[in-house]
Amino acid sequence: MTSIFSGLSAPGHRVHPGLGAGLETGIWDNMRDVELEAKDAALRHILADLDGLLVAYSGGTDSAFLAWAAHGVLGDRMLAVLADSPSLPRAELAAALAFAHDHQIPVRVLNTAELGNPDYVRNDAQRCFHCKQELFSQMEALRQQLGFAHLAFGMNLDDRGDFRPGQQAAALHQARAPLAEAGLFKAEIRTLARQAGLRIWDKPAAACLASRVEYGRPVTAEALAQIERAEEAMHSLGFARVRVRHHGSLARIEIAREEMPRALALPVFDAISRAVRACGFLYVTLDTEGYRSGSMNAILPVDTLGAAQTETH
Repeated sequence: MTSIFSGLSAPGHRVHPGLGAGLETGIWDNMRDVELEAKDAALRHILADLDGLLVAYSGGTDSAFLAWAAHGVLGDRMLAVLADSPSLPRAELAAALAFAHDHQIPVRVLNTAELGNPDYVRNDAQRCFHCKQELFSQMEALRQQLGFAHLAFGMNLDDRGDFRPGQQAAALHQARAPLAEAGLFKAEIRTLARQAGLRIWDKPAAACLASRVEYGRPVTAEALAQIERAEEAMHSLGFARVRVRHHGSLARIEIAREEMPRALALPVFDAISRAVRACGFLYVTLDTEGYRSGSMNAILPVDTLGAAQTETH
């Protein structure tokens, strides 16, 4: 989609000598709103052409907004498909099902068996590919069974620059990415979801539990359950944005920077240590860089990241 911003200056850069700063900013905001409306209309046009659609649904902002929009356009000619396995926290499963129920979105839960795949359990840089390959293989079988025409998933334009091997699996199964096709970025999807009154508009990103296990360490149901219990314990201590990274006997805790000052008090240190060690870890450490998405990818070779991004573009 060609942006209507082409040739215009951003706020703070004069577009005409006679325009005041406030008027200039207002014009820019109006143009931005018009473009977002155009992208929303484009999304609905794309969805209308996908007669019979299975949407890979996780309950996150992107997939939830896509499922909601698809249901609004296609009605009973769409079905949200939720993959359930030990890598999905029970709280996330419940939240995803609740959102679908509240908006009368038809949903089917598939029990995926990625833990039965040695290539997934090995936990190398392609783990996410093997996980999504399992999901899309099951979705493809369901699509044929139900006589639906297409598969879709919630990739947005920001995702194209990330290390996401799962996009390769989506491509192999010719899954469509309507949000990206409509030119939508993550922030724009959140804005549209907020305007629609969807409570998931500001939901924090929530990767699967397997993403917390260091590369090279086998992914097991026991390790995933251990991580889930530890993160629940951290939430019970009042930390909203947190990841428990599994390094064998060591738990590396990532806490959002804005929550770090409270974590640094010695009594809270002790509470964190007790809570996380009770989940089966011998050692607990607090990562001084704080919470950040995809921190496990920092150890991957640059050529691995580059090759994966090239294949998904």
